[in-house]
Amino acid sequence: MIAATGLRWILTVLFAAPVVYGVWRAVLLGTEVADRLDHALHAAMGVLMAAMAWPWGMHLPAQPQVVLFWAGALWFLAAAPFRAGDRSRFGAVLAAWPRVLMMGAMAWMVAAMNSSGTMAGHSGGGMHGMHMADASGLAAMTLAGTGPRLVAGVLAAVLAGIGLAWLARALDRARALDPAARPVRAAAAPGGGVVDALAIGCHAAMALGMAVMFVLLV
Repeated sequence: MIAATGLRWILTVLFAAPVVYGVWRAVLLGTEVADRLDHALHAAMGVLMAAMAWPWGMHLPAQPQVVLFWAGALWFLAAAPFRAGDRSRFGAVLAAWPRVLMMGAMAWMVAAMNSSGTMAGHSGGGMHGMHMADASGLAAMTLAGTGPRLVAGVLAAVLAGIGLAWLARALDRARALDPAARPVRAAAAPGGGVVDALAIGCHAAMALGMAVMFVLLV
């Protein structure tokens, strides 16, 4: 999907962060079953996103990926009200929407590329839904048609916003770990800690990497 080797490696490293974190938390003793599923889904998403940056990733079957991502979106949406904690159930659902959106966005991307005949599992006589890009460019192909490109552009903008918001939160959490930080700052970061900062940072890496992938489809 990506023609520039350097960008492939940058995105691979970016997606590797949530994969490593997700696997670690999924197998960590004491992790609740629902949390294990959360982390397993994030890890699988990171692996598939990294694979999509490479030519061999385009040969992975599309249908199982679409099913996985839609199942993940439904899981995060349906589980949120039952894991509200201090929030109201409605607040918990609102807090879960970035994850739901990310899973849904991935399902849409894979389905859009599969319908164009560029992924495995499609007879793909022609690439009517894609434009082959200049070999000197960053992307090996882009979506054709105003509708799909508009959707990809909107998703890229939203994911970039989510990623930057998460990055800011991760940096705030990390600054709160500084022993010299004012007590009021540490108190303003409930649930703070190294693990919390890592978790939010990995979410940011995933969202920003996805934003780049969607930009390349436009």
